[in-house]
Amino acid sequence: MFDIELGAVQERFADIVWRNEPVGSGELVKICEKELNWKKPTTYTVLRKLCEKGLFQNVNGMVSSLVSREAFYSSKSEQIIAESYEGSLPAFIAAFTSRKKLTADEVSEIQRMIDSIKQGG
Repeated sequence: MFDIELGAVQERFADIVWRNEPVGSGELVKICEKELNWKKPTTYTVLRKLCEKGLFQNVNGMVSSLVSREAFYSSKSEQIIAESYEGSLPAFIAAFTSRKKLTADEVSEIQRMIDSIKQGG
């Protein structure tokens, strides 16, 4: 589990990097200017901070992730379940589904996942 905390703005920036990686730092500045209305120094400051946290790397002006989007959000989900539901996935699902009804397709997809786990794969 990764212990990387991101604020909302850092998370939006991270999503931009994940969506475009590998991306040149100059191109990243242009994307952030367009999508976030940021100036060059802001982009480089946030990038530097996320590199220091171990999420991204900037090697010779090429930005890429050290932690994938999937791994980051999976870890974040595990942390929420551990902290808020005493590590109980069934308690999390019960809380989630008490407010949001699952569609038939969602139930089928979850059942396929459970069946796959039961079969060892």
